[in-house]
Amino acid sequence: MGGPAYDCLTNPLGAVRFSFVNALSSGYDPASSVGKDWGVLDLFRHYFSDESAISQVPILDSSSINWVQPNTLVRFRGMIQDMLGNEFYAGAYKDGSTWRTNKYCDVSQFPEGSSTEMQVWERRLLYCIPVPGQNQWTECPSQELKNRFLDLTGQNREKRVRVDEEMTDSLESSTLEAGINGSPFKKMKVGEATSSASESQVPQISGIPPATSTDALTCLVKIYDSPESELKLNDVVEFLGVLTFDPIAMMDTDSLDVISDDLSEAESVQMPSRKVPRLHCLVHRKLETQHFLHGSSLLPEPKSPQIFKEIRESLMKYLSGLLGNDHIAAQFLLLHLLSKVHGRVDNVAVGKLSLNLIHLNKESMSVFGTRLGDALKSLLPFTQSIPLTIEYLNTASLGPKKDYGLNRLMPGVLQIADGTHLILDETELQAGTLNSVGVENANLLKNLLECQKVEYDFQYYKMEMATDVQMLIFSEGKSNIMPADLVLPFQPSQVNQLEVITPETAEAWRCYLATCKSLSHSIGQELQQVVEKDLVAARQTDRSLGSQDLSRLLTMARMISVSYGETTLSLEHWQMVLELERLRKERLK
Repeated sequence: MGGPAYDCLTNPLGAVRFSFVNALSSGYDPASSVGKDWGVLDLFRHYFSDESAISQVPILDSSSINWVQPNTLVRFRGMIQDMLGNEFYAGAYKDGSTWRTNKYCDVSQFPEGSSTEMQVWERRLLYCIPVPGQNQWTECPSQELKNRFLDLTGQNREKRVRVDEEMTDSLESSTLEAGINGSPFKKMKVGEATSSASESQVPQISGIPPATSTDALTCLVKIYDSPESELKLNDVVEFLGVLTFDPIAMMDTDSLDVISDDLSEAESVQMPSRKVPRLHCLVHRKLETQHFLHGSSLLPEPKSPQIFKEIRESLMKYLSGLLGNDHIAAQFLLLHLLSKVHGRVDNVAVGKLSLNLIHLNKESMSVFGTRLGDALKSLLPFTQSIPLTIEYLNTASLGPKKDYGLNRLMPGVLQIADGTHLILDETELQAGTLNSVGVENANLLKNLLECQKVEYDFQYYKMEMATDVQMLIFSEGKSNIMPADLVLPFQPSQVNQLEVITPETAEAWRCYLATCKSLSHSIGQELQQVVEKDLVAARQTDRSLGSQDLSRLLTMARMISVSYGETTLSLEHWQMVLELERLRKERLK
């Protein structure tokens, strides 16, 4: 049996057309299928399970867009920033007695004439951006991939041309014949298929929100054969699909440095293909932290606790050094870094563990805060920082807002992906007055910290969106704006020399953090009685303890266990929790 007739990497549309012909011969009926998949997904689904296959597919970004070829297979990793609704297109048409398809194409073509049979299908539009705060270590090295891809493109170009010519020979003959008869094939732009019948239903691409940075590459992803419930706003997704864009126009715009800001802004509002490439998605997958790791994805299942213990010790030593040998602060920082929302009860996000390090001022923040921020960027995939000053709160756009004039969701600073780590620096906060914007922003931040929800403003109504963000606050005294789950006085004893970390060690720490966060956790029935008894005793000793404080202790117990690679709480680790809590309260006296 021979190999595939088309190379899926360099000629995915050829594979689509070839599989369409095969499906027709097996009884597939475009007139009744409503665009349902005819076997294309099976051709490309293996890429996500075969590391050697997916590693050959270029990742679309601001660098690779300069050398990837149109109509080739690419992948885009990003966050769904806006969902633009559905669009209609001419998915299939009859050329004489033969069905042909325009699926996964920007431009629909079909022969003119009243006798032409055409099927109008539907696809969804997602506006995707690079994940806000994505750190450099998560990006794949592009030069090696570029060379490999260009070699493959060159090797397959001649074969692709020969097979395409054979495949489209009859189509070209029909086109020539139709041209002689005065009825050439018509090329139809997106949405034109239904412009006369239901023009109001076709979304008008009138504007896009600004990119996260000047060199960030955004992408308009077109989704086929996927339930609407499968993808939601702010999901981090890897899309594998066919790239369409105008490389010449894009290269031309790179040299136009003299264009005025007003013109650039007007062009971006129109979402031109030379600025926002289109990706026709074949298959996709939601991304977790392990998908951004370059080595082994996760540590082995917790059958070898010694591995976890060794990596934990080395990471703890590193964190303690960064924090001026404050070992207690390092312990709480590790628990904070391992926290994640794993459940919700009413308005309570179970599993969150925000941390407020106090007794920091401008001087100490410039040393310890800067070092810790840089370290977290090298350990975590997504990190952001917000300066908590009066000026910032009074002027920043933290919450996303719907612009009905552009019919777009305009992003706010707090429209971020689950798993993002957020540092809030309150050390430069001075006395002042918050205006209405500042009050709204302060409430948004407080709601995010307490409930792990962000309020989206849709002008006529507001909607809360659940999220999962780790929040670390630096302040001189206990923060009044951000009431964290844990408040800990920071007590460094010295400023240590920065330790040089090898790439292998950094990757091991990243794998460790990702693995620990992915572990399940439970408390055995026997130990549960001990825990309940200790919690009752703690509440009798300190009447100020509320249900949230008791929940926090259970969250700390979970984090202690998984930090050692264990999925069941032990008595030793529960006693460690109680001891850490005792030491923290001593510092607060």
